[in-house]
Amino acid sequence: MKGDTTIIFARAPRLGTVKQRLARGIGALAALRFYRGQLAGLCRSLGRDRRWRTVLAVTPDRARARWPVLLPRLPQGRGNLGERMSRALSRHRRAVLVGCDIPALEPADIAAAFRALGRAQAVFGPAEDGGYWLVGFGPRRPARPFAGVRWSGPHALADTLANCRGRPVALLRRLRDVDTAEDLAALPRTTGGARRWGGRA
Repeated sequence: MKGDTTIIFARAPRLGTVKQRLARGIGALAALRFYRGQLAGLCRSLGRDRRWRTVLAVTPDRARARWPVLLPRLPQGRGNLGERMSRALSRHRRAVLVGCDIPALEPADIAAAFRALGRAQAVFGPAEDGGYWLVGFGPRRPARPFAGVRWSGPHALADTLANCRGRPVALLRRLRDVDTAEDLAALPRTTGGARRWGGRA
């Protein structure tokens, strides 16, 4: 897998700017604590794996923040989510991109994604809410994979798959991302459920 790149999409960990839907349920400080913990754990577990190179794609581009782990950082740049994701992925011949709000995500999932790209042109990790926690492309990728995608809703994966129609696509296991207090409460304790992260700040 030499030359493969894992991109962690991350927002600068600052109070009041991250996990705002979650913050409405548990408070801004608790949401920041959750986000920092998730980001730090993911950067450590993926960043120390030698099977791929791990980079952070960050927003805002020049944000001053205490990043939890020293990984190479690249700006996400301007545009909507799809434009920023497309830009980050296009920098690499073969890459996968993940968010930092999926507590069950493990290095084995990244390895499975790169294995899948050995036979498929695109790979997705479906999320419980109809979106996806991972997207990856090989060198023969769709021209506009994120065109017209309805983000933050139940159609995100279906819309993106429609843009990949006619191409071999692989799907990984289904995982839950954490957008709300209900998502957090539904996590098993082993992946950092509500008791670990505390209540309203």
